[in-house]
Amino acid sequence: MSASAAAMPQPGRARAFLRLVMIEHSVFALPFAYIAALTAMFQWDRNIHWGRLLLVTVCMVGLRTFAMAVNRIIDREIDARNPRTAHRELVTGAMSVKHAWTGALIALVVFLGSAALLNPLCLALAPIAVIPMVVYPYGKRFTNFPQAILGLAQAMGPVGGWLAISGEWSWDAVILGLAVGVWIGGFDLIYACQDIETDREIGVMSVPARFGIPAAIWGARVCHALTTGLFVWYAVATGAGAFFWFGLVIVAGAFVYEHSIVRPHDLSRLNRAFFSVNGFIGIALFGCALLDLLVRGLTV
Repeated sequence: MSASAAAMPQPGRARAFLRLVMIEHSVFALPFAYIAALTAMFQWDRNIHWGRLLLVTVCMVGLRTFAMAVNRIIDREIDARNPRTAHRELVTGAMSVKHAWTGALIALVVFLGSAALLNPLCLALAPIAVIPMVVYPYGKRFTNFPQAILGLAQAMGPVGGWLAISGEWSWDAVILGLAVGVWIGGFDLIYACQDIETDREIGVMSVPARFGIPAAIWGARVCHALTTGLFVWYAVATGAGAFFWFGLVIVAGAFVYEHSIVRPHDLSRLNRAFFSVNGFIGIALFGCALLDLLVRGLTV
């Protein structure tokens, strides 16, 4: 067999890996890292630094790819016992564990390398950001609240985005990070409701499995109310303008819509709430935040 023929499976494995880590779901957290980074640029010198913004993108995608790959590897036996996840690549054999680990480690090296190119503080704190990414998939084995670990992991994005630009700690970024963490933890409460019967059967721990779907839905509503409050706090702390506040009105409306279509006894539109609405929230707020910063003097 020629070397070129031997290389033929590689694109298939690459596509399988991208499906494994659901690369398109970067849309949930990436916009908020951009909001933090651009706000830091605005406060620094009011110029967009495209090179740093590119490195922020590479860092975020690298870390998320590593986290998703590790999640799939650790959960592959649980996934095999759940009809909803039994089609995943590590279960069907479309992707081997060896190749999944290879992809995960490459993503980790990309993340650490990008952090090193940003500034010394980013590199020093990068290993700390990795920890909750690895702990989260184990969370469902020892706590009924794995979404809290997920929220902590997702909160790293805006904090890291700000650090990438300023090289200094920012409590404003922490507020935004908490908002993102509580938001994603909240909608994961909703998402976990679809697995309640299987989780109870195989012993996976979660809020719905332990306390029931109504409790999980109400918990998500509380989380999203807190998220809205944290976004307001961030807007006040950073002196946001009218367009950012308009974005918050859009986000609040999206939350109301999300919780109007997902009810304890009707999960038929859960995927619309999870994928469409939450993807829209991130993109809409980022668009409004960017417009607000540009109107206030951020230079492209």
